[in-house]
Amino acid sequence: MGIPVNFDSVSLDGILSDWVAALREFSVEAVVVLGPDPFGQSEDRQVVAVHPPLVAEAATALAESSDFGAHWRDSDAPLVAWQTIGKSDPQRASRWRLLWLAHGFQTVVRVEFSLPAGRAFECFMFSPQELSGRAEAAMLAWSALNIWPLVKRSIATARSMLSPRERECLELAFRGLTARESGLALHCTERTINYHLANAMAKLKVDNKMAAIQRACWLGAL
Repeated sequence: MGIPVNFDSVSLDGILSDWVAALREFSVEAVVVLGPDPFGQSEDRQVVAVHPPLVAEAATALAESSDFGAHWRDSDAPLVAWQTIGKSDPQRASRWRLLWLAHGFQTVVRVEFSLPAGRAFECFMFSPQELSGRAEAAMLAWSALNIWPLVKRSIATARSMLSPRERECLELAFRGLTARESGLALHCTERTINYHLANAMAKLKVDNKMAAIQRACWLGAL
């Protein structure tokens, strides 16, 4: 069963605010979404969404840490993780844990949405209380799965450097269509398709369609 959310705003900030409001019955008071740096290495992550804004520094520290990063994904670790950060040893805790503890948070639940080439979007939900059991963690994970399509679309709008036509051309290429087939689908010439693909590759700083498709996925555009 999902958590009902009434989305009156189409903005990413509005979606996250409504999501946190809906999760308050589970004592969740902050949400962070990390995404891959499309121009960085496999371990490089960016904060792509955070609510409320006052935890932005703590969110950045989480993105800069190696926790739940490339090594986690390469280890066949679960896509959903649940930790009571309040039990961290202050002498050994990483900076992001100390910052979240300073804001009064005790528990984090992480849900991963995998992307090509070992990258991922990661949703983190923070609570000032310890969870009572796996059932609560499972419900929070389900809420993230339920809302993710809407969040991803909003992230793509906020992050994407591609025009709608460039995104369409990449999506058709991702489906395996040639430039000629894409032109027929979009009612334009093969030359026009190649023009948009070339522009997309330039913006994404790559020299071939496959690499452009991959980076567009990392942005959330595809």
